[in-house]
Amino acid sequence: MKARTFRRHVKESFKSLGRNSWMTVASVSSVTVTLLLVGVFFVIMMNLNSVATSIEEDVEIRVHIDVAANDEDREVLKQQIGGITQVDSIEFSPKEEELDSLIDSFGEEGQAFKLVEQENPLKDVFVVKTKNPTDTINVAKKIESFNYVSSVKYGQGTVESLFKFIDISRNVGLILIIGLLFTAMFLISNTIKITIMARRREIEIMRLVGATNSFIRWPFFLEGLWLGILGSIIPITVVSLAYYYLFDLIQSKLAANNFIKLLEFNPFVFQLSAVLVLIGALIGIWGSLMSVRKFLKV
Repeated sequence: MKARTFRRHVKESFKSLGRNSWMTVASVSSVTVTLLLVGVFFVIMMNLNSVATSIEEDVEIRVHIDVAANDEDREVLKQQIGGITQVDSIEFSPKEEELDSLIDSFGEEGQAFKLVEQENPLKDVFVVKTKNPTDTINVAKKIESFNYVSSVKYGQGTVESLFKFIDISRNVGLILIIGLLFTAMFLISNTIKITIMARRREIEIMRLVGATNSFIRWPFFLEGLWLGILGSIIPITVVSLAYYYLFDLIQSKLAANNFIKLLEFNPFVFQLSAVLVLIGALIGIWGSLMSVRKFLKV
């Protein structure tokens, strides 16, 4: 396409937005509301996903070694565990460290456990982490069948519920966002459709003088693009400002929870802005193309 022709298409697309100002305002407003909801859901879902990922990474399997096992037996057990393909790392924690960790977890009240240091009742432990947190349950069941394994603990019951909740949250969020995007595309498509109907006579004249389908479609394509981009400006501004002011407030209250951390303002908000502009442009283009394909009879 020649540069002069492209400039003509751009000029026509802006003229169309001006001629159909009320429909332009209505369409941009609809996209704005939709993308604002998408932006809010996106912020919530990305932060929930970050927290979920952090929690998943903290899931571990604690293999309590039988007191009858000697050094050679422990080494054999370690090799057996390491032979499981889903296992990512294995760390040995002697019973002395386990007792120290237990004492620290109880704070001042834990000092009472120091009385049993000479006759430590705890067992040596292998701390196992899987490559994929969802493999934790299957790996734990395999380890239970090995010799010199006294018990295997991984938060049975809680871990299954956690993974299920995380999956449901991610799927529900994704469905809501997709639904909102389709709503915006439908609104833009209807706006372009009305524009096409209003300019049917002009289109027919263009066809009579030899204009190609692509030549006629380009202004509508660009019009959808502008509608999508214009509709993303307010959502980006509102979501960015809200996240900026709420980040410090919320993060300070969650500071005590080491595993709950919001995504840093930079670069998250700039990434979010780029995503919203891209989504706005894509739904604008898609809505335009669908409308032209269905209703532009040339």
